[in-house]
Amino acid sequence: MLPYAAYLRVYEPVTAFPEPARTLWTAYADSRRRPRRIHALGAEQREATRRLAESPPRPVPEHESRDAYVRRSADMIYVCPWETRLRSWLAFDRFQATLPAGVADAFMPASVADRVEDDFGRWKATGRTLRPHILSSTWHVPLAWFVAFGPAERCLLLGRPATAERKSTPCIGENPGRVPATAAVTRTLIYVTAMAEARRRVAAALRVVRDNLGEGTGETTVLSAGRVESLGLWLGEFHPRALVELDYGGLVHLLDDRTLRADESVKEVGVALAAMERGEAELAVAMYKRLLARWRPVRALESAN
Repeated sequence: MLPYAAYLRVYEPVTAFPEPARTLWTAYADSRRRPRRIHALGAEQREATRRLAESPPRPVPEHESRDAYVRRSADMIYVCPWETRLRSWLAFDRFQATLPAGVADAFMPASVADRVEDDFGRWKATGRTLRPHILSSTWHVPLAWFVAFGPAERCLLLGRPATAERKSTPCIGENPGRVPATAAVTRTLIYVTAMAEARRRVAAALRVVRDNLGEGTGETTVLSAGRVESLGLWLGEFHPRALVELDYGGLVHLLDDRTLRADESVKEVGVALAAMERGEAELAVAMYKRLLARWRPVRALESAN
């Protein structure tokens, strides 16, 4: 069972990494032993589960991951490091910040939490970047993430559980309907775009949101300026020729084939922004209601018993 999370990833050209990382990632891309994409989330989840099942638990691995997602385009290799240790530290910080101390202690012994915080403090003191190549979101896709992509950049693969290990060349797969598609390892919905396009779209969206919705950050707006701005700042820290990928991740297992085929969240956000820019409030609200109708039931599952 994969975590019900979506992911926003940045793949940088291998030439953007300093040595010796550049040479190591180049060799890694050609390695037959590296986890393939369809197994990557499962491999990371198993490793995390083992750490948390130990006594005492280890919320953060002792060493940084040496694995990465790999893409190829023309003659260029693009790499998105997993950075499991950094992401675990950042996630643990968020976890600690969102719960009262007494409640947090029920999940993680105070001695373990103190050790994690001390290790992270020493790591930060080295001056290394706190910017991960991967952002994650549980139980939903943040509306701001959709802004960076266009409808034509979607790739949907529904998969066939009986043949999940077979390599599939088409982007869009059909499910025979005789077995539950949500069991397919290859079940995927992703968007991929060039960094230049992502930055252009985010900058344009930020202007529209600020002009029409101000600087609000509440859930009552289609998009908040703060979230769009944060996305733009994050994207701005990577190589200008990188690739940006939105992956529905484990969320695809909460949605049936019909719902995935009909998912037009990227298009609806784009229409809502265009409508706001033209002053067509009714159309913008209609698109927002469609987005709510799709994602509220998914988010509600977080609290399901």
